[in-house]
Amino acid sequence: MNFSNTYVCLDEVFYEKTRPTPVQAPQLLLWNPSLAEQLMISNELKQDPVALAQAFSGNHIMPGSEPIATAYAGHQFGHFVPQLGDGRAHLLGEVLDQSGQRLDIQLKGSGPTIYSRGGDGRCAVGPAVREFIMSEAMNALGVPTSRCLAVVTTGEPVFRESILPGAIVTRVASSHLRIGTFQFIAARDDHQALKALCDYTIERHYPELKEDGPNQYIGLMDKVIARQIQLIAEWMRVGFIHGVMNTDNTSLSGETIDYGPCAMMGKYDPRTVYSSIDTMGRYAFGNQPEIAQWNITRLAECLLPLINADTNKAIDQVGPIIAEFPDRFKQAYMEMIGKKLGLTSFQQKDQKLIFSILNRLKERSMDYTVTFDRLTKSLMSEALASEVKNELEEYFDLWQKRLSEQRASPREVQDLMRQHNPVVIPRNHHVEAVIQACEQTGKATLAENFLQVLRSPYEELPETSLYQDPPDDGDEDYQTFCGT
Repeated sequence: MNFSNTYVCLDEVFYEKTRPTPVQAPQLLLWNPSLAEQLMISNELKQDPVALAQAFSGNHIMPGSEPIATAYAGHQFGHFVPQLGDGRAHLLGEVLDQSGQRLDIQLKGSGPTIYSRGGDGRCAVGPAVREFIMSEAMNALGVPTSRCLAVVTTGEPVFRESILPGAIVTRVASSHLRIGTFQFIAARDDHQALKALCDYTIERHYPELKEDGPNQYIGLMDKVIARQIQLIAEWMRVGFIHGVMNTDNTSLSGETIDYGPCAMMGKYDPRTVYSSIDTMGRYAFGNQPEIAQWNITRLAECLLPLINADTNKAIDQVGPIIAEFPDRFKQAYMEMIGKKLGLTSFQQKDQKLIFSILNRLKERSMDYTVTFDRLTKSLMSEALASEVKNELEEYFDLWQKRLSEQRASPREVQDLMRQHNPVVIPRNHHVEAVIQACEQTGKATLAENFLQVLRSPYEELPETSLYQDPPDDGDEDYQTFCGT
């Protein structure tokens, strides 16, 4: 791999130079060929499973790699922790992909660092496989996301509530710059380092802002808000619940990062929570937009010294941008749901219809993905249309009436709906079954079969039906765990 590192050019307050801790018997469990192609990994390395296991376990440090653990702080469930950092991850460096995009290559579960806070720095097979499956599914669904290149088993046990097989996952992301990164520097009241971090972020993700001079930090806020609105709207489109939307898990690039206690919503209910640690429902499905705004506000607090030396004037400058978040998100959300319903252009009068249909789903505990899939198919099936009408009653007729006002043909409307309504998602019970199989057998056969379907979420493959079924218990007692 051709490493080309820039983050290590920042002051060492941002990171610790440290190497992964070698493991006993690394073996390649999951590999991502298409991502490897994008990263231009040499054929010699790709064709050697032993060499891949050595490289992506951290046992062998590839030429040009400069492993570091990055520092960051964060609000965890609303409570500020001034120092967190990569306690079980090593950023190997950066590479330029086929299109010239700079990407981070990070090992997760690769051993302790100075930020471990007493942890063992390791990861079990389950969380590693979950991140691989979920990030690949989200990428195929069209949601901005980090991705996984490999999962390598370590041949060593990991001690949690029970003894589990260990693994290391290789994460590929546009960067690992988080709101928590800014909070770490802001908490130290180091304005010089804060400016260096902002300038680095702009150079890496928003270089067009450099022309704005002193206003570039206001521009940075606006760009980050736009990316977060796009991201959360996409989460809501497919029913994704992040589960731990702490500021240290909020990426400045606008990608989904950290697939810890994440899950997919089955029955539609904005109050849905699956994370075992989210006992108050802070990060429930329907709360995600508000939490995104809350997190963005924490970023704004960090940037105030750069926006204006007078704090009150800085607040006056950035406050209106943050205040616009709800309206900007609502517009994006309504347009998104409108497309799920086949509306070629959203009109304000459509709000009532949209909320009425969503409320019907909630009242009748209807499955989110299944319902929108059936609505999509009902445009070309009278029998299915009759069934869906019985479920939605008068709202089905109102929806049909609204579609009839458009110039688009039923086929054009169906094509639009299909682009926004998947036929399959990584349902929680299937994810758990695959994880269990990987843990028990040490083989990835079921995971590969599952991934083949998840990588074509808008198509009906011969195997798709094996993974479409909602759980028998409706995920009633389902819980996810962070896996740390």
